[in-house]
Amino acid sequence: MIEIKEVKTAKQRKLFVDFPTKLYKGVKQYVHPLRTSELELFNPKKNVSFEDCEAIYFLAYKDGELVGRIAGIIQRLYNQKVNEKRVRFTRFDAINDKDVAKALFDSVEAWARQKGMNIVHGPLGFNDLDREGMLVEGFDEIATFEEAYNFEYYKDLMEYCGYQKDTDWVEFKLTIPKQLDPKINAVADAVMKKYHLKTVEKHSKGAFIRRYQKGIFHLLDEAYGPLYGVVPYTDKVRKQIIDQFRLFISLDFISVIVDENDEIVAFGFGIPSLSEVINKYEGRLNLKSIFPLLKAVKHPTELDLALIAVKPQWQSRGVPALIIREMLSSFIKAGIKTCETNLNLEYNIHIIQLWKHFEHRQHKRRRAWIKYLDQKPEQNVDQEKNTEQK
Repeated sequence: MIEIKEVKTAKQRKLFVDFPTKLYKGVKQYVHPLRTSELELFNPKKNVSFEDCEAIYFLAYKDGELVGRIAGIIQRLYNQKVNEKRVRFTRFDAINDKDVAKALFDSVEAWARQKGMNIVHGPLGFNDLDREGMLVEGFDEIATFEEAYNFEYYKDLMEYCGYQKDTDWVEFKLTIPKQLDPKINAVADAVMKKYHLKTVEKHSKGAFIRRYQKGIFHLLDEAYGPLYGVVPYTDKVRKQIIDQFRLFISLDFISVIVDENDEIVAFGFGIPSLSEVINKYEGRLNLKSIFPLLKAVKHPTELDLALIAVKPQWQSRGVPALIIREMLSSFIKAGIKTCETNLNLEYNIHIIQLWKHFEHRQHKRRRAWIKYLDQKPEQNVDQEKNTEQK
């Protein structure tokens, strides 16, 4: 017998967060999320996204044993952006049992209808820096600590529950060269001279964040705002993101390009790969894990390429080559050997073409699924696909 329980108590919240640890036990490709961050998803005092969102969480039991979980989110800012009534699903994990999966999705869909929504899609989180996409290729590749891993059978569960592809993201593994390509150097130098651009010098993490955080988030909203699943960052969400990532940010792997008025035209940053050390301590931050974590941040050989953004009006002026040059220079200097990109929408030719400057391979693909609870509209072309993509 399958029973679905809504998460309401502190004990249930811990069961929800810890279920994947049990499900993926012994799976080396799975990387634990930070447990404290996952627990804060439930807390409106910690998760400021609740000012613009509603959420619900479910656990699935079969014959008394915990066998699955799922959450639903109404992201009101996103629904306003696309003018639709959507519910996002996130944190779906389950054993290979179609009835369990259907019971979980039925619960989210019933909640969606109760709230007047008529579309369910995901996996998508509260914002674009939350976990998104379900792995459909690359099951033998280790996840980064910012992304989710799932078993191959999830695709069959989704199709059984009536979901179809909405869009895909692709990811790439990049090999960092031992030296810069002279052609990139020449283009970058010419662009800097022609447009009077300069690279920001960084001495203090605190001073850098205070001076440039507003410009960086403004650029993020401008460059990423039209994209699939993306919502604007409120001031409180911006602060929350900085607080979450501050520990893992290294100034060595941040590149910022500004114009003669000190306004940001492009930036990119990488995060030291933390998958192995986080896995060793099962995502728990404590006195035992913090020092190995800080060591991994200071002395990495691999990076997760978190974000690259270029102002739209500068994308055709050679600035992408300039930001690649600046980032590559810092990577080479630090002895970085490989780098893993973030999620690139499969139709995003602009960003995918950047990787031609590296030895690269596409090693993962993730999918956003969708289900129309009412009759599907005759035409449902996502407006975001007509804009610049990430």
